Amino acid sequence: MQQLSFKNRIASNYIITTALLIFVVFFAIYSIVKFSIYIRVNTEIKTEVAKHLKEIEVIENCVLLIEEEEWKSSQFNKVEVSPAFIQFVDELGSMVEKSPNLKQKKLTFKPDAPVNELFDTKLENISVRQIQVPLYQGTKIIGYLIVAMSLEDSVMVLNNLFTIMLIAYPLILLVLFLIARFIAGKSIKPISAIIETSNIITKDNLKSRIPLPQNKDELYLLSQTINNLLDRVESAIEREKQFSSDASHELRTPLAVIKGTLEVLIRKPRNPEEYKEKIEFCVNEVNRLNHLVDELLLLARFENQKQSLKIEKVSLNTVFFDVISRNATLISEKKIKCVSNFEQEYYVNTDAYLLGIIVNNILTNAVKYSNKGETITFDIIENDQQLICSVSDKGIGIAAEDLQKIFDQFYRSKSNEHPEIKGTGLGLSIVKRLCTLLQIDLQIESKEGSGTKVILGFRK
Repeated sequence: MQQLSFKNRIASNYIITTALLIFVVFFAIYSIVKFSIYIRVNTEIKTEVAKHLKEIEVIENCVLLIEEEEWKSSQFNKVEVSPAFIQFVDELGSMVEKSPNLKQKKLTFKPDAPVNELFDTKLENISVRQIQVPLYQGTKIIGYLIVAMSLEDSVMVLNNLFTIMLIAYPLILLVLFLIARFIAGKSIKPISAIIETSNIITKDNLKSRIPLPQNKDELYLLSQTINNLLDRVESAIEREKQFSSDASHELRTPLAVIKGTLEVLIRKPRNPEEYKEKIEFCVNEVNRLNHLVDELLLLARFENQKQSLKIEKVSLNTVFFDVISRNATLISEKKIKCVSNFEQEYYVNTDAYLLGIIVNNILTNAVKYSNKGETITFDIIENDQQLICSVSDKGIGIAAEDLQKIFDQFYRSKSNEHPEIKGTGLGLSIVKRLCTLLQIDLQIESKEGSGTKVILGFRK
């Protein structure tokens, strides 16, 4: 079975609700009209009863009309839209007198009917509303006054009203369905725009955006949310393309150097010293290539931040000393002096392995960009909200215009001016990614020619 469209479902749900509401309204109207008609008929019958009770008297167990001839004449000459039928019967129900408008007909006395209560019955084939009022002499019932009024006109009015409602009901629902369908179509027009825009978006076309509706309703928020999602997707794909381009370039460079060196090496025989020199050069390039691949894998590993973290109580002092110890050879080669200003043992809840990578990258950068014989200082300061760790060097520093770019992948500040400083441009990018993952506040203060200070803020 084919499902209704969203537009038709909205219209259908609206019509179902409206149909129930109209049914209730029609039922209420019909009930009110019927109630009003019966109230009018009941009132008129009771008025007739009161009037005719005044026109009779009871003498020696007989019911007599005070002015019989005048009564018959007035009843005969009455012209009424809904005439009252009057009939007197004795205590056994035998007719004593009746109004001339009954002609050959007579009202039916119902001994089991409650006295002084109105009820519906038949006068031959005519529907009437009737009341039976007992007539007393003392405490003894000697007869009954029966008053009835025709319900034919009332029944005709109610039947006509019912027919009109029965015909009008589906017509009203049909018209309302068409109107609701039209309004629903106008209301969900932004959804059509969403579908059209989604159909034309591909990995090569991410510039299209959904036009925002004028009314700032739920559809406006939906369109805005999807546009924001497209912005993030476009940004992520652009970063991926840039990363792939940069990575391929960075990987190709050491491979090209190794290939060129080996090609030169095999062109002619060489002495052992030359072979050793070129082989060592190639080994260094392979090590550089291996380091680059490790960093690329590390970035990819935490790209979606899905790596499960092992959060535990970690000693900051120990992490810093372990990183310094691991880089002792590099530090001694440049005769760098490391000074730690730790007043006590400091602990934080974090991932020890990832924190070690962060500190290691910061330290190796500080060593790499420091001159021989300089000092690198490690500080930890505690306040009410944070533990603040800093690594400061007196190296070449970072230009002000480069501070916003240093976290970009493969970006190296002033790399052309210092070809002797090797690197991949991924260290600080990894630091930034891991700090975000571990919710560590990262700041860098630097001045060209004066050194750099990297600040890590751990929340308590």
